[in-house]
Amino acid sequence: MKNISADWIKHTLKFSRPSGTSRGVLLEKPTWYILLKDSITGQLKGIGECSPIPGLSIDNLIEIEEKLDEVCAEISAGTFSLTANLKNFPCLKFGLEMAFQDLEHNQAGILYPSTFTKGQQGIYINGLIWMGDLDFMRSQIREKLANNCSCLKVKIGALDFQQECSLIAELRSHFNRNVLEIRVDANGAFAPDEALEKLNILAQYDLHSIEQPIKPHQWQVMAELCRKSPIPIALDEELIGIMGKKSKENLLSTINPQYIVLKPSLLGGFSKTQEWIDLAEEKSISWWITSALESNIGLNAIAQWTATLNTTMPQGLGTGHIYSNNIRSPLKLEGNKLYYDNNRDWEYSSFFPQQN
Repeated sequence: MKNISADWIKHTLKFSRPSGTSRGVLLEKPTWYILLKDSITGQLKGIGECSPIPGLSIDNLIEIEEKLDEVCAEISAGTFSLTANLKNFPCLKFGLEMAFQDLEHNQAGILYPSTFTKGQQGIYINGLIWMGDLDFMRSQIREKLANNCSCLKVKIGALDFQQECSLIAELRSHFNRNVLEIRVDANGAFAPDEALEKLNILAQYDLHSIEQPIKPHQWQVMAELCRKSPIPIALDEELIGIMGKKSKENLLSTINPQYIVLKPSLLGGFSKTQEWIDLAEEKSISWWITSALESNIGLNAIAQWTATLNTTMPQGLGTGHIYSNNIRSPLKLEGNKLYYDNNRDWEYSSFFPQQN
């Protein structure tokens, strides 16, 4: 890291429209960027995004700026190592991995070169349907279907359950499973004593899977649901905060889910996410990658890394248009795929004024 200095800035992302989940409505999201620069010229050499979700990430948001100061000072002094213990700051570890990968390649946003970054291949994605009243959810569904989306992820758990079922039934009445894959995400909304009953009701709609039907940290209850549910269950929030390899093995062995959903920002970066993938595949558990509502800077890194994994399952990476003050990037959505368009430039100046 010779002649490299580090600094950070904060940016508050603003949702274009209120985005609802069973945990509440999101209006904005705090984000921190690590900037690696040439210490002589001041030229920007690498960017990393630290993108926690308040109330979900384990990162201590009160202490994160103090930790950023500490890490940036170590980088500038040449004493920092990516092997440093940052288990209590997984989103910071993600940002650092990303920044140093950017520094290593130094190709204006190309971190993981592949046919994706060459614009030759897209990544299949699901279309995300946010919570809201039924008319709002229907309008989102119409928009996704008009764009030829073949996989929808519908957030449930905040409305009346019968209303949610009627919406899914309406959708399924027009499109069978061979035409449209439907995933639902409960974000832990179901009470443990009612979860199986609700899963049995939802099963009539021929769903691909349901994410996190009950709140995390109820391993035995979740394990029973995974055994008995007629719908495949995907763990999501359950994985957050589980950092050691033995703990990961224990979770997967105990619960034995059909799927796991991986958010590199919340799991400690790409290396820790790869650890989950390796352990899951050993147990014949399938997986997919999804964003943690990063800006296009973080989304770009996750998409490029995902493209190197050679997975054909739809991924949760279609979040590039949810903010009114996002950075313009080469990422673009076309139908049910995300592409990297080399004819579109990054506009770093809007996020990082006075950076080269």
